[in-house]
Amino acid sequence: MSTQTTNEKATERKQFTVTIDAPREKVWNALWEDANYREWTAVFGAGSHAVSDWKKGSKILFLASEDRGMTSVISDLIPNEYMSFTHKGEVKDGVEDFTSAEAQGWANAQENYTLKTVNGKTELTVDMDISNEFADYFTGTFPKALALVKEIAERN
Repeated sequence: MSTQTTNEKATERKQFTVTIDAPREKVWNALWEDANYREWTAVFGAGSHAVSDWKKGSKILFLASEDRGMTSVISDLIPNEYMSFTHKGEVKDGVEDFTSAEAQGWANAQENYTLKTVNGKTELTVDMDISNEFADYFTGTFPKALALVKEIAERN
């Protein structure tokens, strides 16, 4: 894992992988269809959801129930294969913030989802830039989220 400094904060690239007994299309749906997305992201916070038109280059807001979250851009999208987000800042009380120290800590961090077919199953790999202050949280929480993605894709 590489460590880099983004806007004066040390970040580390973390990677999480899960193998799912379902085709890529079902895994993609488990990840990004609204009801499914709300289900697996609830491990990060109650009421988690995304607001976007889900097109390459579009803004996406990752929000929790208290109108807090992140503002990002869909930097790349290949349906059923790859989704990449570039985080730009935070959302606080429904207002986008690009300038505070907290917002700057996430600026330009990447979060990527890659789906590959391996032996008739789908291998989902998530790699993301995480500031050191959140590394323990995401290392503990992201595997739980991916377990839910697996459960959703395999039951549908």
